[in-house]
Amino acid sequence: MDNKTEWVQVGDLANGFASDANTLKYVDDLEGKTFDFYMENGWLIRHVFNSGSSLTWEILKGNGVGEKVTEAYTATSIREGVYFVDFIKSKEKATSVSLVMNLNTDNGTAIINRMPSKQETMRPAYQRVMDGDLLTPVDSAFVQFTMGTAYTQGRGHQHTDELIGKRVQYTYSQHESYEHVYLNQNYYTWQCLNGVEKGLADTDLCHYYKIDEELYLFVWREKIIPTAGVIMIDLKCLKTTGKIVGYDGTDFEKLNNFPVGAYAKLLNETKHII
Repeated sequence: MDNKTEWVQVGDLANGFASDANTLKYVDDLEGKTFDFYMENGWLIRHVFNSGSSLTWEILKGNGVGEKVTEAYTATSIREGVYFVDFIKSKEKATSVSLVMNLNTDNGTAIINRMPSKQETMRPAYQRVMDGDLLTPVDSAFVQFTMGTAYTQGRGHQHTDELIGKRVQYTYSQHESYEHVYLNQNYYTWQCLNGVEKGLADTDLCHYYKIDEELYLFVWREKIIPTAGVIMIDLKCLKTTGKIVGYDGTDFEKLNNFPVGAYAKLLNETKHII
């Protein structure tokens, strides 16, 4: 390795993933349907799917009650009755929303990712440590919800440790593949085996939720290039769907929010003896 950085901006990563990608096709199953999301924080938000690519959300209860915005969205379905819906919030800076909706159990998880300002991105890692902050400047919020009936404790998706110890290879296309090692409740290690980041590796903050048997929500937040990944992992059919979001190159006014999907292969599993 020479002295020149090999880290890749999110825009370049998106270009690398775009060709012959193993993403799921977008679906329009939700078109014409309306869902009331009863959030665990007491909010009530209605989502009207106007078409296969346009939805309107309206706050019926909670901060900003009466706010109503129409957004462009995408949706995929990795398992019957389970949907991954994603959009950029048009009225907020550098913010995206991902919805994991399980219509079989009438519950879901909303993931709100906010990219940091340029000033926050440029803050040194050591200064973040001294200030008692996380190394990653990416902010992610998780809100559980139920659909159609009031939220009660425990009805949302739960944290899980079922991925911990697993080593999984993901093939995103013929020229993009990665390996994940799920270390513990807070961190995982990734390395690029082939593609635009080939040879790069890091350990980043992550979050795990169980959606159904062998079906998981996995979210990671990177610390070098501000990036968030939101992925659904189905270890039954060995497939993933989701997205990666970050700034488009060094332009802090423009997001690059692109779909990803991969074929998964479980390489091994480690059981620690403590």
